[in-house]
This record gives sequence, C-alpha cells and structure tokens, in this order.
Amino acid sequence: MNYLIFIETMKVPEDGTGFTFWLGAMAMMAASVFFFLSMNNVDAKWRTSLLVSGLITFIAAVHYMYMRDAHAANLNTTVFRYVDWILTVPLMCVEFYLILKVAGATKSDMWKLIGASTLMLVTGFFGESGWDNGALSPAVWGALSGAAYFWIAYEVWLGSLRKLAEAAGGNVLAAHKMLCWFLLVGWAIYPVGYMAGTDGWYGATDLLFGMKLNMEVIYNIGDAVNKIGFGLVVYSLAVKES
Repeated sequence: MNYLIFIETMKVPEDGTGFTFWLGAMAMMAASVFFFLSMNNVDAKWRTSLLVSGLITFIAAVHYMYMRDAHAANLNTTVFRYVDWILTVPLMCVEFYLILKVAGATKSDMWKLIGASTLMLVTGFFGESGWDNGALSPAVWGALSGAAYFWIAYEVWLGSLRKLAEAAGGNVLAAHKMLCWFLLVGWAIYPVGYMAGTDGWYGATDLLFGMKLNMEVIYNIGDAVNKIGFGLVVYSLAVKES
C-alpha cells in the first residue's frame, strides 16, 4: 500500500528529490547484495570487512525506504537520516581498523574513531533538528561536530593510522589512501547539506552557490557516493589480497 501511495505522489521530474530517495535505496540495496555474495570469493581474513560494507549499505537502504515515504507525505526526514548515520558512519570508521588490523591496528584505535564519529553525529543532530530547544545555535553545534570530524581526518591522514598504513604498504596503503580521500572529499558533502538546512550565518551557502541548496538531495548524493564507494574500495583490496 505504501508503495502505491509513493508512486502516486512522486512524479518525476516534478519530484526530483523523491526520485533520489528511490534511486539511492535501490543502489545501496544492490550494493549490499553484491558485497554479501562476494564474501565467499575472498580470503577469510577479509570477509568481516565485506560483511561490514554490506551492512552499511543495507542499513542505509532500509532507512531510505522510510525516508522516501516520509518525504512523499511531506514529513521531516531528519530523525530517520541521523538514525541511519549513527549506525552506518561508525561502521565506516570500523573499516579503517579492519583493513589496518594486518599492520597492527588495535581495538583502541577503532573505539576512538567510533567515539569521535558518534560525537560528530550527535552534535550535528542537535544543531539540525532543534531538539536542544535553542540552547545553542546551529553554528555552535556545527563547530563541535566539525571539530570531531577534523580529528578523524587528522588521525587517518596524518596520525597513527596513517603510520600503520605506511608500514603495511602495498595494496593496504593504496586502499587506506582511497578511504582517506572519501573521508576528506566525500564527507565534505555533509557540512554543505548541514549549512543549507540550518539558519544563521550558514545562509552564506546560498550566496556561495548562487541558489537555494536542496539539503535532501545533497545528503542523498553524499550517502550513495560514500557508502557504496567505501565498500568498493574494501572489495577491491580483499580481491587483490586474496
């Protein structure tokens, strides 16, 4: 029944935003099937990495189904989106640990990344949702979220995890570098979406881009590129090392 309601209410190109929800859900579901089925084609030590990649895209696909229906009913999708991120973004950080385990990465390294990513998301949620009842401005919450993000970026690009990747060398180092680029460039889409969807000095994004940015479309593109891209990098490493 929900499917029929959605088809009736989402008309392309009249609702391009709704179409990106649908396309994102199907793309990430397809990616999940691919990652899960590929697990038997790689060495056992890489199967957990592919399992996590499949879980990331599967969780996202399920949430996109709910967000698609919420958008069709003109409801706010912020809570759904942050529930998705609070599950999938820490798992993306876990991927750094899993590929660097062969070089000596520890569970302590993993939990530091998980903690920082959780802080980044919780502060971002309060800034974007307004659930703090105006205790702090979106700019302050955004600054706190950004600080956690930059710590993660430093740790993987220049910190201890970078040193472990260099010690591993070869395919592991190449995969680590690619994940770092996703984190630096791909994840930059999210602050742009945050600024487009919050009040205050973030309105400068309208002047910068010369148009009113669509927060939902920005996030949808970012999710598809980053989550599927992360998984493909891990898959490529697993195949090469197998």
